[in-house]
Amino acid sequence: MHSTMECLTEWMTRQRWYAGKGRVPKLVEVSRLEWTSDDPDARIRVLLVRDTANNPPSLYHVPIVLRSTIPRGAGSAFIGRDEHDDYLFDGAHDAAYTHALLRRLGVHRDNESSRVHGGEQSNTSIIFDEGSEAPLVAKIFRLVHAGENPDVVLQSALTSAGNRSVPRMLGSLSATWVDPHGSDTHTDEPSTGHLAFAQEFVPRVRDGWPLALEAAEAGESFAADAERLGRVTAEVHAALAACMPAREPTLGDIVGFVAGWHQRLAVAMSDVPQLRELRPAIEAIYDAAREAPWPVLQRIHGDYHLGQVLRRPSGEWLLVDFEGEPLRPLAERTRVDSPLRDVAGMLRSFDYAVGSLRGASRAAAGVVDTASLDLDVLALEAARADWAREARAAFLDGYIAESETDLRAHRALLDAFELDKAVYEAMYEARNRPTWMPIPLAAVAYLVSAERAAKR
Repeated sequence: MHSTMECLTEWMTRQRWYAGKGRVPKLVEVSRLEWTSDDPDARIRVLLVRDTANNPPSLYHVPIVLRSTIPRGAGSAFIGRDEHDDYLFDGAHDAAYTHALLRRLGVHRDNESSRVHGGEQSNTSIIFDEGSEAPLVAKIFRLVHAGENPDVVLQSALTSAGNRSVPRMLGSLSATWVDPHGSDTHTDEPSTGHLAFAQEFVPRVRDGWPLALEAAEAGESFAADAERLGRVTAEVHAALAACMPAREPTLGDIVGFVAGWHQRLAVAMSDVPQLRELRPAIEAIYDAAREAPWPVLQRIHGDYHLGQVLRRPSGEWLLVDFEGEPLRPLAERTRVDSPLRDVAGMLRSFDYAVGSLRGASRAAAGVVDTASLDLDVLALEAARADWAREARAAFLDGYIAESETDLRAHRALLDAFELDKAVYEAMYEARNRPTWMPIPLAAVAYLVSAERAAKR
């Protein structure tokens, strides 16, 4: 038997949401909340634990249920057995916790049966969709930050404004703590942050990424879907600008954006040497953005790609997961930003759909260089490149039509945002999936090419 922290140390390394992959956690309890339970064998304990093995230290939200017995079918949720002879279970998989969570979220249901949605990385989603009541999903933030989580704030604002292009928000849960081990707070001042929220669960939707992959692989046009997606993206941007802060960019804002791009490039070149010879051309595009016209700065999605959109059977699109890039500090994710960042992110996603198929087909065929490709393979890759160009153009057409914003007037600036995204992608792939590096590197090479310059 071990202490609770010892049990969690071993268990957390096996969880997809644990950010310190390859490290042994060094956990310190920061906060403990005891919740009441209707189950006489269950005690609910909601923990905030700081992992000081990470730099900077990460703060995790870990709800656990303590029991004197092991319920049938609870094996996958088992964390360990503590020094008090209690069995510890992951709250997300235990009905005692999920029932209590709904009540704290202000949601009342007659049927509280739940299941955990698989496949997520930094969060855990619990789905309640049994019975005759409207289905809902409760999302537990595993990585917690001091401050308001944009996933809660933005979707709540859109729900209040009556926007139906996001799932309707139903409630949220926050906590307050004092953490002497945190790097972002004063040791003697309390911090507050979001732990969870609930929203409607939309059944029978499909994720945009596999939809695009299937279409590209089959050679089916995605233009109609992309055009509708461009329209709904512009619609959500307009709604956010109307219900959240928005302002004209200052010279300081513009200089800050450009400096950030340069900084990211400098970091990326250490991982991606291929970027070094392109550095002057990349930096020229960044610097030209200083003189380009800039649209209004506002709140945006912040991590926008095909995996963040869902299509209803009717063909309508929903936007989800407004948390922003998880690795960026919360302070950056809650600032006003350019809507062109979202536009650039989706354009890159269309390219990635085609690039991933190209990489997979070449790997399956044992192809090591372009010279060894036969004519049929080259023709297929050319067709898929056309697919991406058509989808990109349709997305932009939809965005322009809905927003009445001529993105062509911002072409140079949009290229700078897309180039920054591709540089980030190259750095990410170098660190995690080296075989995927050709996808972003091809985008970088094209964006700095004379061919692209002629279109600006």
